[in-house]
Amino acid sequence: MERKVESGTATVEAAADGTFVLRVDGSLQSQVDLADPSHLGFEYMRRIGDVADVVAPRRQPVSVLHVGGAGLTLARYVAATRPRSRQIVLEPDEDLTEFVREVLPLPKRSGIKVRPVTGRAGIGAVYDDSVDLVVVDAFVREAVPANLVTAEFAAECARVLRPAGVLVHNLIDGSAGLGFVRRVAATVREALGGGVVLAERKVLRGKAFGNVVLAASRQPVPDLTAVGRRAQPPYEVMPLAELAGKAEPLTDAESFLSPAAPSGTFGK
Repeated sequence: MERKVESGTATVEAAADGTFVLRVDGSLQSQVDLADPSHLGFEYMRRIGDVADVVAPRRQPVSVLHVGGAGLTLARYVAATRPRSRQIVLEPDEDLTEFVREVLPLPKRSGIKVRPVTGRAGIGAVYDDSVDLVVVDAFVREAVPANLVTAEFAAECARVLRPAGVLVHNLIDGSAGLGFVRRVAATVREALGGGVVLAERKVLRGKAFGNVVLAASRQPVPDLTAVGRRAQPPYEVMPLAELAGKAEPLTDAESFLSPAAPSGTFGK
């Protein structure tokens, strides 16, 4: 199925394994398994799922704020593995959300509420100290919106998180020296203290372009090293401080662009 939405042309196609793939202008956005929402097909999404699994045990309800919605894959995962969870999704493309709800309907009483607003505009309406997990997974033409990786936004995430809450950022980089993700690591570290980085070794070494997941918290994030080794493909777990190094936090006052993925990286 295909539909024009605010961000481009959205399509949903059935994959050979029974899942459904959402694309916008040909770029992969989400993979949804309606039969088993606990199945996370994308590698980076499985890493975010690994973080969610150490934030709270299975079956324990949690409060989650998602910045970026697309196919609502992770929200479906949380609803399936932790029933009665409260979840808010900030997704500005209302047409895309309507299309997803129609073609890939949410289960009844999922606890997932989608607000048609950007992350920066929507997070201001979230109560202080009310969220266990903030997941930032938002892209515009395969680049991360600049105003979602600055110190000002990280401070808002810290405000809404509970003391043991975790901020998770899905980023993309592959540039020499990983300058962008290093500065984002410094930014979230300044706001929350410590955390870890989850990525394939070749990406961390600047030898390939790919996803880098940051998990930051005021409390130590449980060790994911063994989980990363068992994953397919395996991923490295690096202290946030090590990646940040001496990088400076990003701010709203700066003019910068996050690195855009080379054509074909995400399915074009």
